[in-house]
Amino acid sequence: MQAKRIIPCLDVDDGRVVKGIKFKGLTDAGDPVELARRYNDEGADELTFLDIGASYKSRATLLDVVSRVAAEVFIPLCVGGGIRTAADMKDAMNAGADKVSVCTSALQNPSLLSDMALAYGSQCVVLSIDAKRTGQDGQGRPVWHAYSHGGREDTGIDAIEWAVRAVELGAGEILLNSIDADGTGGGYDLQLTGCILNAVPVPVIASGGAGDLEQIARVLLPFKDGEASILSADAQDASAGGADAALVASMLHFGKTTIPEIKRYVESQGVCVRW
Repeated sequence: MQAKRIIPCLDVDDGRVVKGIKFKGLTDAGDPVELARRYNDEGADELTFLDIGASYKSRATLLDVVSRVAAEVFIPLCVGGGIRTAADMKDAMNAGADKVSVCTSALQNPSLLSDMALAYGSQCVVLSIDAKRTGQDGQGRPVWHAYSHGGREDTGIDAIEWAVRAVELGAGEILLNSIDADGTGGGYDLQLTGCILNAVPVPVIASGGAGDLEQIARVLLPFKDGEASILSADAQDASAGGADAALVASMLHFGKTTIPEIKRYVESQGVCVRW
């Protein structure tokens, strides 16, 4: 089994790390530089920095904060929020990012993914999908839409179809955020994650809902039959190999666990991790 990644996420607004529930009710969770230093020292595999207000408030990513965070970590850093052009990507990379995440801007201008991949390679292009269940299709299967502007606007675009198209355009990784599960502590959306895993050939990072160690292990382990997909009539025979990485926020920010504790537990459950 390929080593799975544990990735702390710093959702930053106005220079502070914040956390909410279902993208609402944000509360302060600390200083991004201090948290970045802690997670680097604890052995995080990567770090994701998302300026969550950038698209909504139409302001640039806080590159000064990115620079200060980059100075504190020696692991891959993914930066997202307010990246609207390949030039914005260049600025983020120059500030210390190893790869860049885009959400709203890619939905508005899908060719941006191709531009970014051409400039820096698909391995540096992460498509962030803020997905929310919006109902079901004629066969009673769940339907998720991709949301823009920090989860505020329903684009009407099917999240799974969008993931497939984005990879064709040049996205080298999917950061899958479940709006329904975000901040609830009820676990990752396994159905949604499984559908995306079965639909695209690139790594998928599961995000939203981690409340305990078992839930983190569950999303990384191969999914059980019928748990991973609802895409076809024979869905009960479908399975997926588990997410390639788990994004964790609240559990780490508020002291419920640590990176070493997560890795020890998921390893005990049969997940291959890096030490």
